[in-house]
Amino acid sequence: MSAPLHLLTVDRRIVLMRRIRLFAAATITYNIVEAVAALWAGGVADSSALIGFGLDSVVEVASAVALSWQFSAKDPERREHLTLRIIAVSFFALAAFVAMDAIRSLTGGGEAQHSTPGIVIAALSLAIMPVLSYYQRRAGRELGSRTAVADSKQTLLCTYLSGVLLIGLVLNSTLGWWWADAGAALVIAAIAVREGLNAWRGDVCCNVPGADTTPHEVAPDDCCQSVEQPPRTFKAAAHRDQESNQP
Repeated sequence: MSAPLHLLTVDRRIVLMRRIRLFAAATITYNIVEAVAALWAGGVADSSALIGFGLDSVVEVASAVALSWQFSAKDPERREHLTLRIIAVSFFALAAFVAMDAIRSLTGGGEAQHSTPGIVIAALSLAIMPVLSYYQRRAGRELGSRTAVADSKQTLLCTYLSGVLLIGLVLNSTLGWWWADAGAALVIAAIAVREGLNAWRGDVCCNVPGADTTPHEVAPDDCCQSVEQPPRTFKAAAHRDQESNQP
């Protein structure tokens, strides 16, 4: 259970900010490898779903870099709005490219081939991404950071995409359903649009304790438990700590 932000000490907030930067670094490292592997495998197999998955990894890298940039500042809250915009635009670009490539495949632009490397990549991501997402979301909620929670949601999205990708690749490999690959790519594009809209509006997967939000900014999602806390900002919490330490 997350502690209310006003109960967090300055030292605890520093620890959480450092932890979020470490999670972002881990996400960047893994997704660079994943992006290169998925794009290569997608090109070899002419797989729209694999290419879309690889591009999603690129988006996740951009999101994690933006998050690292935000939390490298002394006052991360000042950079939160721009960081959410960067995440949103990345999602929209991903959705547009993947949708166009999937439509090209469905209209006779090429049938996806069997891809063992793609199946392995999807399975690995399905195992790794939920762990990264969980710990980053927990740290973000405790700190009251909408961008950290939004980035963790993007990492969780990678888990869903891995499942969709795995189903599409397996159906294509075992039953010869080449259109399942393009169908999986369209699902990936649709999810990316939804998450891009959420990030653009400043919506997150749940009510973030300590974040300065209004009720319409909370996305209707059950990935987190609702926690009723009064809106507080990093500055307000720090000011409260200073007041409590005064004699």
